[in-house]
Amino acid sequence: MSSSSLPPISQLWVATVTDTELQDALTAALAVPRWVDDVTAQAPFATLDDLLEAAGGAGPLSATEVDEALAHHPRIGEKPKGEGTAQSFSRAEQSSVDADDTAINAQIADGNRAYEERFGRVFLIRAAGRSRAEILAELHRRLQLDDESEERTAGEQLLDIAHIRLTQLFAKEPA
Repeated sequence: MSSSSLPPISQLWVATVTDTELQDALTAALAVPRWVDDVTAQAPFATLDDLLEAAGGAGPLSATEVDEALAHHPRIGEKPKGEGTAQSFSRAEQSSVDADDTAINAQIADGNRAYEERFGRVFLIRAAGRSRAEILAELHRRLQLDDESEERTAGEQLLDIAHIRLTQLFAKEPA
């Protein structure tokens, strides 16, 4: 089963998931092979909390791993390419009440370009639950960070996104 063919969100139960389903789900949550392997090595998990603890404990991410993971994320404000679980997550995470605000979206696009020039990678933030205005403010703040602080922040954001995605993928109890 590939991550593009995972059951719909919240259809898996962590205590009965196969190794392949777990690896596919972890890859959809955070496409970093070392992280996926580290978390998978701790399976089986009795509860979602056990899985989330293992996932958090497999961080922090190295600079190379941050770049690996970012290769699978669209720019804020851009639609993900292709179909699959990770792309579905990105679409849902980037939806917000002000998603159609053309002025903010233009500012985010400008900020994305400035960020990529400054740091050499795509800007990533846990967009779920944030308005475009909040994302823009955080983009401006992070443009002022030094390279090491921003790399650490990007890694933390990736782990936050993985935590949210895993929570959505795995039901706490069987249906």
